[in-house]
Amino acid sequence: MYKRLLEDPIRAALKDTRVVALAGPRQSGKSTLARMIGGAGATYLSLDEDVAYRAARDDPTGFIRRTSGLTIIDEIQRVPELILAIKLVVDEDPRPGRFLITGSADIRTLPTIQDSLAGRIEVFELLPLSQDEVAGNRSTFLASVFDGRIPAGPALPPNELAGRVAAGGFPEALLRGSGARRRNWFRAYIDALIEQDVADIASLDRRRDMPRLVALLAQHCSEQVNLTQLGASLGMDRKTVDRHVTVLEQMFLVRRVQPWFTNELKRLAKAPKLHFLDSGLAAAMRRIDPETLGPDRISLGPIIETFVFSELSKQASWSDDPVSIHHYRDHDGGEIDFVIEDWQRRLVAIEVKSGATVRPEAFAAMRKLSGAVGSKLVLGIVLYDGRQTLQYADNLWAVPISALWSR
Repeated sequence: MYKRLLEDPIRAALKDTRVVALAGPRQSGKSTLARMIGGAGATYLSLDEDVAYRAARDDPTGFIRRTSGLTIIDEIQRVPELILAIKLVVDEDPRPGRFLITGSADIRTLPTIQDSLAGRIEVFELLPLSQDEVAGNRSTFLASVFDGRIPAGPALPPNELAGRVAAGGFPEALLRGSGARRRNWFRAYIDALIEQDVADIASLDRRRDMPRLVALLAQHCSEQVNLTQLGASLGMDRKTVDRHVTVLEQMFLVRRVQPWFTNELKRLAKAPKLHFLDSGLAAAMRRIDPETLGPDRISLGPIIETFVFSELSKQASWSDDPVSIHHYRDHDGGEIDFVIEDWQRRLVAIEVKSGATVRPEAFAAMRKLSGAVGSKLVLGIVLYDGRQTLQYADNLWAVPISALWSR
């Protein structure tokens, strides 16, 4: 069993917060982690079970009032009416650690959460396994780079990076190794989500088109989002595509990464980029595997960028200090894959290269950004599939991708 790096933050939150929520995609390990944290003394109720679902739906207040001690409620989005009932109970008895709720939809997007539990809830995001968790490590990558330190990254064996990227982090997918067994799991996963979970989040007229949309988004992952063009391929208007993509975001399958901007740089692009939150799912939807990814650097590029985004997002979820992840693109063609900003407004710029060589021009946009923001840019890093950590200027470095998950 994997050690999840959110376990300790969740345990700490239960000591001073009335309601703790754990949100993330199906099969990311939420139920397993919640049961581990709750132990034998907690009451566990799954709304995926028909009896519990019907009882909660028919009498939300009675369902909650019959609980005592730490109560774990799995898949809360299936009966959102429970939120108001939980509010009433925790207002009457404000002791911390009363409820640990999980959801396979983004709990923060449910109006009842925002309206009812403000000041009473802390929400954690559990994504599929990080490379840290798979290896049993806890890297300090984000903390190190914001301190101006370059983490060491060992050289990876040939094609190992492609294997990691194509595998992703879903525990069930990792159990199936590579090849057809894992590809079949990803296809079944998408089908099950669309058949079972979408209706709990939204009423969509074109729900049956979701598999085609997911496959199309995979072809455009790591690119700026053009909803009009996507809609033309599917026979949908822009608003309909936007609504469907929003639902996929709420289910933690994809995320639109907003552009970073500053008053010092006027000519910046405003369109978001789209990334999958699991690179294995993106690779499966693109019908590529480690054998084809290894030699095919053109196909590897977008998938490895989404892989890095996923790893950064996971590390941000358990970081002591909040960080936000953006992309950068100016109207002169300069691009930076990720601009990470911490609460002090310090910046770290990261460019991702699938090759084993880094040329000086890879830092051009970072030099421009540094000229505009000065010392706010702590480091500019090119992550690449190479062996050496190389310095190109005082704060510009080329670093092996494995530094993301190395101690």
